[in-house]
Amino acid sequence: MIASTFLFLLLGGEIVIALLLVLGGLFTLIGSLGLLRFEDFFMRLHAPTKATTLGVGGLLLASLMTSWLDGRFGLAALLITLFLFLSAPVSANLMAQAALHRRLASKAPLPESLARD
Repeated sequence: MIASTFLFLLLGGEIVIALLLVLGGLFTLIGSLGLLRFEDFFMRLHAPTKATTLGVGGLLLASLMTSWLDGRFGLAALLITLFLFLSAPVSANLMAQAALHRRLASKAPLPESLARD
């Protein structure tokens, strides 16, 4: 009874890990395609900072769960995840501020509500 419950928990954990890997890979792929597809600096900055951060975060959570199933704490994966989620938005914000400071023009159309008459 205990062995079958343990195997069921292991199988459930492996299914969750597989789902996190697939979702992480999809988000990373979407972020990479956005980086290639968009034509403007500001648009290109948006795709990797949002989608790729979620993708790598999913991959690192899968790594963390794998460590937990192996009986380890997974400190390295946890620290990498925390560093990623803290550093990616800060670096994107600094790059956007630098581009605005240099008055880099955007190719995105201006919304109608902000258009001048």
